[in-house]
Amino acid sequence: MDVAFQSKPFYYKIWGDTALFTDPISKGGGEKFSYSVPTYQALKGITENLYWKPTLVIIIDEVKIMRPIRTQTNGIRTLIGTGPANSNDRSYYTYLVNVEYLVKFHFEWNENRSDLIKDRNEIKHQEIILRTLRKGGRRDVFLGTRECVGYVEIVTGNQYDQSKGWYHDETISFGIMFHSFDYPQENNDNSNQNLESRYAEILMQDSTIRFIRPEECRIRNILRRYAVKNKQYDKIKTVDEELSEM
Repeated sequence: MDVAFQSKPFYYKIWGDTALFTDPISKGGGEKFSYSVPTYQALKGITENLYWKPTLVIIIDEVKIMRPIRTQTNGIRTLIGTGPANSNDRSYYTYLVNVEYLVKFHFEWNENRSDLIKDRNEIKHQEIILRTLRKGGRRDVFLGTRECVGYVEIVTGNQYDQSKGWYHDETISFGIMFHSFDYPQENNDNSNQNLESRYAEILMQDSTIRFIRPEECRIRNILRRYAVKNKQYDKIKTVDEELSEM
């Protein structure tokens, strides 16, 4: 696909004691089971927690699996009902343990936000991202769910290319997995569009998963009608203000 603008790639390492990238099939009974690897949507959410503005669209290119895939099942006490008469139940959540990933991403301009054209300063956005990665992020990062805290560290392109993951020289197919959500665009006049989930075949080669772009996903599922809320963007800080504050 031809893209009008694409930034240079950025790289970071993220690790943690546990992760839970929930397989939606396992949620029906109130329990959760993690996918073996992070989803595109989870990595995009992590990256947007590091730095995001409506001027940008974050695109996840690749992820490297640096540690062996291991799971651990914990019993979780969950509440049934609300109010004083509520009761408890036990559910079982299956987490990934001792995880570490290397992530490669870039950003593109959000072509649906023509009102933010003046904020399209590639060099300044790039500098903010690099400073943010050096500081380990601007907000708390979670590996799938809030109880799974993640830690971020900047990685250079050479470090990324030279790093060999745990499954080097192996090819593993994870089959069809959830890829990402497709939200209605904020500038669209139709406020009753559909929220869709997208799925794709995930293949790991030499420890690396190379994601297809969201619009290339051919398997889609309509979840529900989705009303786009009217947001006030006149108070958004410009990239110049963001950089000066850092």
